[in-house]
Parts: sequence; C-alpha cells; structure tokens
Amino acid sequence: MTSLHTLPIPRIPSPTAAHEHVWLVESRHRTSDGTLLYVRCADCGIRRLDLQGHPQQPPVGLSRAIGETAANAAATP
Repeated sequence: MTSLHTLPIPRIPSPTAAHEHVWLVESRHRTSDGTLLYVRCADCGIRRLDLQGHPQQPPVGLSRAIGETAANAAATP
C-alpha cells in the first residue's frame, strides 16, 4: 500500500564531475632545479605548481591542485 502523504527522499548533490584538466601557465620562473610553472585549469579554475626539469621534458606536478579534495586528487591523473 502506498501513501499520498509521504515526504520526498532528500537528494544529496553529487560531487563535481571529474574532468581532465586543461592547464594554462599563469607564471613561470627558473630555479636551479628547472622551471617552475604556476598553472590554472581553464575549466574549473584550480591552481597547481609544476616543475619542468628540462625544456624537452613535460612538466611534473609538485603540488596537489588547490581547491580539490583528496578523493578528487586520487581520481585525477
């Protein structure tokens, strides 16, 4: 039997959908270890610090993106 006087089931908002970040370089400077790149995702706006040890190598993330949770960081390549 169903009742017409029931309360709706509360909906919990889902976390922000994961996406592949599009990193844009905002600033850079050279250090003895290589070039530090201060990058920002064009889609969600979070920031990260990368190090490019050699101009012919891709940069490596030095920090976790600012503004994301540990669960989101584990899902982000």
